[in-house]
Amino acid sequence: MVDSHDTATPPRRRRSDARRSIDAILDAARVVLGERPDASVEEIAATAGITRQTVYAHFPSRDALVTALVEVAAAEYTALLDDAGLDTAPPADALAQFLGAAWRFIGRYPVVLNAAAARLPRPDPDPHDVVPPRLERLIQRGQHAGDFDPSLPADWLAAAVLGLQHTAAAQVATGRLTTHEAELLCLESTLRLCGGKTRRP
Repeated sequence: MVDSHDTATPPRRRRSDARRSIDAILDAARVVLGERPDASVEEIAATAGITRQTVYAHFPSRDALVTALVEVAAAEYTALLDDAGLDTAPPADALAQFLGAAWRFIGRYPVVLNAAAARLPRPDPDPHDVVPPRLERLIQRGQHAGDFDPSLPADWLAAAVLGLQHTAAAQVATGRLTTHEAELLCLESTLRLCGGKTRRP
């Protein structure tokens, strides 16, 4: 007689399978909600290649799935900023990398460009609280190094830079600019705003 423990799926295998399912669901949600912010769980499940019941086995509701996606997105954005050399690269380069990280994030999570993004739950920690101080420190470093104009407060410049990027993203969302055009214009405008050397020929 074969012991039932010998034929059962090992716990580590079950955890690995569950992790793959969760990753597939979140990736499908990222893609589908980027195209159709009001997409149903059924549409997300179909894109992930699984059943709706499998989605609900991991996420008890659509809201829970969206919340999990927002948490993952926030963690990815934080990781992009951590890798951008904001505290070590030359200030103008670091500023370009800061903006570039945001554009890469938008490329992966286009749902943030949609008007429905205002209804998304806020993660903890919220990038809206974490990102401005990091940008402010970068601008202060550039001012102290003489790379940026020190005549305006760094917190004001940080808020203005973020406002510029939001405006550029809105232009992309409405089809007035391509992402590439918006990224170049945003960088040029940001460097001018901070009093740094511009990069356009």
